[in-house]
Amino acid sequence: MNSDPRDEISLVPATGWHCAHLYYHFDRARLRSLGTTELSDGCRDFIAVLDPQAAGAPARLQTMIVSGQKADFGLIALDPDPLVIDAMHQRLLSGPLGSALVPSWSFISLTEVSEYVPTAEQYGRLLQEKGLDPAGTEYQTQLRQYERRLEIMRRQRLRPDLPAWPAVCFYPMNKRRDPEANWFLLDYPERQRLMHEHGETGLKFAGKVTQLVTVGLGLDDWEWGVTLWARNPEFLKDIVYRMRYDEASARYAQFGPFYVGYLAPAAEILKHCRVGLFPERESVHAAESPKPSDRRPVLPPAG
Repeated sequence: MNSDPRDEISLVPATGWHCAHLYYHFDRARLRSLGTTELSDGCRDFIAVLDPQAAGAPARLQTMIVSGQKADFGLIALDPDPLVIDAMHQRLLSGPLGSALVPSWSFISLTEVSEYVPTAEQYGRLLQEKGLDPAGTEYQTQLRQYERRLEIMRRQRLRPDLPAWPAVCFYPMNKRRDPEANWFLLDYPERQRLMHEHGETGLKFAGKVTQLVTVGLGLDDWEWGVTLWARNPEFLKDIVYRMRYDEASARYAQFGPFYVGYLAPAAEILKHCRVGLFPERESVHAAESPKPSDRRPVLPPAG
């Protein structure tokens, strides 16, 4: 008798990976209090901890500069073991730069394959509804092609390779439970219809935007997390705007805060956020600063 692998006592999911979106601020006052050696050591440790190729790094890791005042930088980490992800977070906080790092927000979730993705059997029934004969060549060809696409899709959703497209947007969301719009009281065929419509809108942005949806039910305050990668930030605006008109979104979705960032390695994050010593920047600003003799007096207005 085959047992369900989920019955085993383990931190590792039977399918899928753990996922964490973590965001931080730099404490500027604390940074100014660090000595030169301590700051230099802290920057080296920061870069080492956030190296995706380092020993003990999560299976997938991306770092980014965050735009706006919600955070200075953020990261996306995935691994079968949640403690591998958390260990990286703890190494950041316990390192030489840790006292100057302030966690600002996080979302913890698991990867999954949506229940609304048709199985091969369901897809076969759809082909029959279109008039294709299950014994015919066209039916068999389309079914095999779908099975291959389904396997690739499942692998990418459960153990995703993170795209290198530079603009990244993350937001959490819930499905509404209002009396006039309760997602969880809809029957499955209706929910599947709405999600199919939503997916069709997303397909219009193929080659411009790619997404990863992870589930936070039972793990965090929001039910799902949506991560979008785009070739250009403008595409993030476009896809979110277009999808707001889908009924699944317009009637049934609730959205949390949006975090927008731009992929950057740890060293570039430090440089962008002006953490550490960067002589080339200091020399530029020194050259731009006017000398006392160059400063012009402020004259009162004429008349």
